[in-house]
Amino acid sequence: QVQLVESGGGLVQAGGSLTLACPLPRNLFNANILAWYRQTPGDQRRWLASITTTNRPNYADSLKGRFTISRDDAKSTLYLQMNSLEPSDTAVYYCNTIPIQSQWGQGTQVTVSL
Repeated sequence: QVQLVESGGGLVQAGGSLTLACPLPRNLFNANILAWYRQTPGDQRRWLASITTTNRPNYADSLKGRFTISRDDAKSTLYLQMNSLEPSDTAVYYCNTIPIQSQWGQGTQVTVSL
């Protein structure tokens, strides 16, 4: 299994924005629903958003329209645009397919300060 590599995290003030990226092998990118997840210490990894091969997105209700998932077919890359970030968004963010077909990567840390 391929281990995915997420990027784009960092430290941002509340109200700020970040865009996460996740390049995937072409065979996985083309054939699967793609998704973002996040995990905070002591909690399970939770699904945030997913997008189908025909660009239909789906989001967790908790995101309240602040996040946008997208996929770039030419670059075989999944993105997560995060706006109006809140301290409660602080977490490690991961990407993967649905169903899971890749090793979980290290994730990318997002820290939102007051």
